[in-house]
Formats: sequence, C-alpha cells, structure tokens
Amino acid sequence: MLPKIPIGYWVDLLVRWATDNLTPLFNAIVLVIDSIVSTFGFILMTPPAWIIIILSLPLVWFLAGRKTAIGTALGLLLIYDLGIWEPSMNTLAMVISATIVALITGIPLGIWTARSDTVHKVVMPILDFMQTMPPFVYLIPAVFFFDIGTVPGLVATVVFAMPPAIRLTGLGIRQVPVELVEAAEAFGSTPAQKLVKVQLPVAMPTIMAGVNQCIMLSLSMVVIAAMIGAGGLGSEVLRGIQRLDVPTGFEGGLAIVIIAIILDRITQSFTT
Repeated sequence: MLPKIPIGYWVDLLVRWATDNLTPLFNAIVLVIDSIVSTFGFILMTPPAWIIIILSLPLVWFLAGRKTAIGTALGLLLIYDLGIWEPSMNTLAMVISATIVALITGIPLGIWTARSDTVHKVVMPILDFMQTMPPFVYLIPAVFFFDIGTVPGLVATVVFAMPPAIRLTGLGIRQVPVELVEAAEAFGSTPAQKLVKVQLPVAMPTIMAGVNQCIMLSLSMVVIAAMIGAGGLGSEVLRGIQRLDVPTGFEGGLAIVIIAIILDRITQSFTT
C-alpha cells in the first residue's frame, strides 16, 4: 500500500504560515471589504423601504425595461410584506460588494489571459480548481484568516464567484473578429486604444454574461456564508433548517429567489 501524501497537512502549514506572517495584508482586506459592505448597507437600509421601492422603478425601467421594473417593485413589496426587508437588503449589499470586488479582480485578469497564451494556460487550470472545489471548503481558510462575520463570508464569495468573470472576459476578447483588430492596427491604434475602442465593446455581451454568472454565484455563496456569521437571508434559511421551521426557511428562500430574478433580468438586458 502506497504511503499517504500529506496534502492536507501541507495546506494546513501554508494556512498557519499565512495567518502568522500576512496579518497586515489581511487587516487591509478587512478594512476595504468592510468599507464597501458598510457603504452599500447604509444606502440600502437607511432609507425607508417605500423609498427604495419607488426609486427602483425608474432605475430598473431605464436599465432593463418596463416589465422588469414592475416585477422588481412587486417583488420588493412582497419581501417587505414578509417582514424580512432588512436581511434582504443586507444580502443585496453583500452580493453587490462581492460582485464589485470579483469584477475588479476578474475582468483585468480575463483581459490578460486573452492577450497572453502563457497566462491563459496557467490560469485556466486554477479556475477549474476554483470552480470544482465545494464552496463549503472556502469557508475554512476564510475563518482562519478573517475570523467570524461578514468579511470572511465575502472573501469566500469573491473567490467562488470570480472564475466566470475571468473566463468569459477572456473568451469574449478572443472571439473578436481578427478583421476588426487588424483594421484598428492599420489605422495606427495603440494596444490600449485597440482594447478600449474595439475589443471590449465587441466582447461586451460575453463579458456581461460573465457578470451575470458572477452575480448568481455570489448570491448562492452568500447564503452558504451565513454558516460563519455573514448574516442576511442566509441566516433566515439556516435558522429554518436548524429549527425545522418551514415558514421561516421558505420565506427566506423565496426572498433569495426574488433578488436573484431581479439581478438576473437586469444583467441579461445588457447581453442582448
């Protein structure tokens, strides 16, 4: 019988080394993420619910059309009627924050993979690993590095939700017709001009599909992150499971579905 390779022990050593030696980096990450979540939480939870619902109508109408705007208002009214407005807005703030951090990191990395075959070959296996690893596993090092609360849940969410943004950004740029790129080069465009004025606009529907997937994965992971104290609707669902409380669990799950449909319809409007 072959001896067991101590992969888990090596990972544990790496995590403990990072915990002991990278504390300033982790503190900086906590400060940035906590500031982003607090900002969106303040915007969404400070005004009365009726103000948010009324403001959502023209905003969503402009972004995604009349039907989506009406559906958004009705969905938010239902969430308010169920008495879970605050955890719903907390979840929405975390999803928006995680998506922003994931896109700020993922889109530039996706552009890099499109411009370099070497980077593409290195990054793709890492993304495969990130996407196939069970999401619960991300919670373990997140708790080690950031303790219990919103920040470790958001960090785990960013890691889990980032791969689609990287993949589809790189894919969209690689699918830009060669003729367009050659025409831009013939007119003397710099690499930056070629990227901003030709490749990104043509690849935008594919990139927005990646944004859509990033948001959906963020929403699913934020619910799981409630297990380490992230709060929001995930806590409602978790409470329902722990107490076998069907109404609480179902209403929390219904609110998650409503938020997911709203965000999905808004982002899908940019892919058409």
